[in-house]
Amino acid sequence: MKSVTEHLVLNLPARMAFLNITPRVEEIVRKSGVQEGLVLVNAMHITASVFINDDEPGLHEDYKKWLEGLAPFDASPARYAHNRTGEDNADAHMKRQIMGREVVVAITKGKLDFGPWEQIFYGEFDGRRPKRVLVKVIGE
Repeated sequence: MKSVTEHLVLNLPARMAFLNITPRVEEIVRKSGVQEGLVLVNAMHITASVFINDDEPGLHEDYKKWLEGLAPFDASPARYAHNRTGEDNADAHMKRQIMGREVVVAITKGKLDFGPWEQIFYGEFDGRRPKRVLVKVIGE
């Protein structure tokens, strides 16, 4: 069995943004030579997410509005106890929890085995600095 690990380094300028990382994951899978297996894609930061959904801009805007309604950004320590530590990103931790930490996708005949419209996204909720995404390919 083969195992290949790579890290993507992302630095999104916005506090909250979504980036389609499917082409980069596909390239890592292609280079691995794995024909049958799995790929794990993991956000290695507690204020970022990896998830699968449709690459449709309206949906992404809907996500942003929905997430902001659930956990609005508020840097003051009055709303969030976490911000009493000197941080201002309690909302980002909550948004990440909702959107998820990682995804696993099957590899079949050397390609990501997606349903219609599925793509892999990196979700940033406390941007403006470099963060890593783990991509681990396992299989034959």
